Amino acid sequence: MTIKELPTQLISQIAAGEVIERPASVVKELLENSLDAGAAYIEIDIEKGGAGLIRVRDDGSGIPADELAMALSRHATSKIETLDDLEHIASLGFRGEALPSIASVSRLRLSSRTADSDRGWQCEVRDGKTGTPEPVAHTPGTTVEVRDLFFNTPARRKFLRAERTEWQHIDQLVRRVALSRFSTGFQIRHNRRNIAHWPALVSDQDQRSRLAAICGEEFAANILELEHQSSDLYLRGWVAQPTFSRSQADRQYFYVNGRMIRDKLVAHAVRQGFQDVLFHGRYPAFVLYLEMDPAAVDVNAHPSKHEVRFRDSRLVHDFIFRSLHKLLTGTRPGGVSVHGSAPKPVAVGNGGGRGALRQSGLSLGTADAAAAYQALYVAPEIDDPDPALSDAPLGFALAQLQGVYILAQNRDGLVLVDMHAAHERITYERLKNSLAEGSLRTQPLLVPQSIRVADDEVELAIRHRELFEGLGLEIDRGGPQSLVLRQIPVLLQDVDAEKLIRDVLSDLREHGQSQRIEDLQNELLATMACHHSVRANRRLSIPEMNALLREMEQTDRSDQCNHGRPTWTSISMTELDRLFLRGQ
Repeated sequence: MTIKELPTQLISQIAAGEVIERPASVVKELLENSLDAGAAYIEIDIEKGGAGLIRVRDDGSGIPADELAMALSRHATSKIETLDDLEHIASLGFRGEALPSIASVSRLRLSSRTADSDRGWQCEVRDGKTGTPEPVAHTPGTTVEVRDLFFNTPARRKFLRAERTEWQHIDQLVRRVALSRFSTGFQIRHNRRNIAHWPALVSDQDQRSRLAAICGEEFAANILELEHQSSDLYLRGWVAQPTFSRSQADRQYFYVNGRMIRDKLVAHAVRQGFQDVLFHGRYPAFVLYLEMDPAAVDVNAHPSKHEVRFRDSRLVHDFIFRSLHKLLTGTRPGGVSVHGSAPKPVAVGNGGGRGALRQSGLSLGTADAAAAYQALYVAPEIDDPDPALSDAPLGFALAQLQGVYILAQNRDGLVLVDMHAAHERITYERLKNSLAEGSLRTQPLLVPQSIRVADDEVELAIRHRELFEGLGLEIDRGGPQSLVLRQIPVLLQDVDAEKLIRDVLSDLREHGQSQRIEDLQNELLATMACHHSVRANRRLSIPEMNALLREMEQTDRSDQCNHGRPTWTSISMTELDRLFLRGQ
């Protein structure tokens, strides 16, 4: 085969394959252009799931008539000029490929008018040829109309899903964009039917109204506000209480400098931040915004710009993790401010199987070791119930229900506490604090264990030798492709050490750090806490119940046990009055 240049139209269609995966990709590119143009209001019209029509109209700065045709040519943009601009990108779009790529696989019409012009101008692209701009009636701003998507690429068109599916992708995309810019209003229609209208917002209260409209009223009623700054990193937003978890990751919105992203490093940091507070198989819900120096993040890592690359990924990971960890530490009665009332039990599963709520041990065979930690918990002495305790978040105990729940009253109404789950969290936090405050007990191996690994993993382990030592592991080089393990923590003496080392090395390669050893230790401590906690049907006196309530108010993360189950809930007097029709 001879070497020859590809036709311009084919080049554009190949570029479109990198950027335009489905109709939602077109909407994303057009919305980003509108936001970069400073739009305060954007209208989106969709027909046939985007395959028939995509129209995006904004009131932004517009495009001058003499630049209209240039905007439809490849590698033409107003957003960057030099390499320095590329390294400090503050806009959402910058490649200059979106419009020509879209035009190469559709019938596109571009209409625009600047604020200082007395008329608008329109330009069309058909069969890869850009027409001459013509006058048109148009308000200040820009309208992009995309019809018959993939009409000239049948192979791509036949891979489109059903109209409903493609529309759902567009709907979710617009919602994500709407959460990134509260100062911009959005109107969206599908098949000429109004779907949603979100006006431009300014105040925090207005922002929460859009949050409720997009993420649901229940989400907005159970959010914790997060705001944390360290060095050049600033993280803000909302995190749902751990008890408001999801069966899938469909309420997770993360933005970097206003750009929506899906990043493995961010997902890992969030997952680590929620450790010890989520039920197995559940996902946290959040809307978070990270602001940082544009030069410290590469947004040019992927053609669709969904993924980014951080210059110092370990710093960003640690910042996100610690911000969330600090916030969730305060999830206790009277702790961090919550937009809502007490934790509300969330149904998990159908009463059986993997997703069912349960409150049992982890079956790791550590019941005998629990006795060694028994002295760590000593319940404080509290005299007879004092009505003044009603000022406390959990009030004072009244009685015990079926040997399982503590009934208490506070200033607002009735409080119910799962005594086993609450005591389990208290004991677990005590065990963790004792482990952190004391020196980590280690045990030398009678016969050092040789572990076969790849040569690059040997170098990785030696480079992070101090990290392993801090975790109680002593590792030496055994050869070009082997490591020698000489010492392990006492808590992990029955763990498969070879598998653990391999997993830690995998984490170090992927994320620059590893939490596996701490997670294993915490898992063992959780089992000890479970075995040592008060059991159902154990009768507690009023002073003992009050002691447990006071401990809960002082214990971090006591809104849920270490399996992620809620430990308490409340019913206000207003809710009780409504239940019994009082005042009606």
